[in-house]
Amino acid sequence: MKFKIKHAALFLAGIAAGGALIITALHFKRIMLLQEYLDTLTANAQDGDIICRLGDRTWSLYFKGLSKRDKRFSHLGIIHRKDEAVMVINAEGRAWAGKDSVNEVALREFITPARMIGLYRLDNADGKAIAEEALKMIGRPFDWDFDLHNADKLYCTELLYVVLKKTVPEIELETAHTFKRDIVPLEAVSNSTQFREVLFFE
Repeated sequence: MKFKIKHAALFLAGIAAGGALIITALHFKRIMLLQEYLDTLTANAQDGDIICRLGDRTWSLYFKGLSKRDKRFSHLGIIHRKDEAVMVINAEGRAWAGKDSVNEVALREFITPARMIGLYRLDNADGKAIAEEALKMIGRPFDWDFDLHNADKLYCTELLYVVLKKTVPEIELETAHTFKRDIVPLEAVSNSTQFREVLFFE
């Protein structure tokens, strides 16, 4: 009996150790991929580019569902190159993390929770002007009312909507009507012929 228990315990320990090795290997692979994506984005991203991601949070499923055709993404930000660093200006609704407003984060922080990443560009637009206008929005509260007609508060795609209205007014972002609101879905960028897809990772 003791012999069987001992072998059963060794067997279970072996399974646990094997599982831990697999998890460690997967984690290492993700870190390596993240670094590869970061390097590629850093080399290619320009001021005013739009970076989209599919996040890993509960809200991500909701926001990607607002797109009818291209459901790859749930959040976006605007690229701002600061010296050698690549930053992302985005509107986040994460009050528990002290981020319930338009803010600027490092590219690495922005892509870390991403399951998919897309980089988009308006080729005939002034990217620096787009980035500079986005910088002016930093500090505005997150728009939990999702009111596209009031720029005092902004959600992620509303930030882009407001910035483009001021810098590239000829660009018309697609809107969708939901919950008695006109909102800008993520596919207004990713599924639009006005934007060129520069990079895509999944």
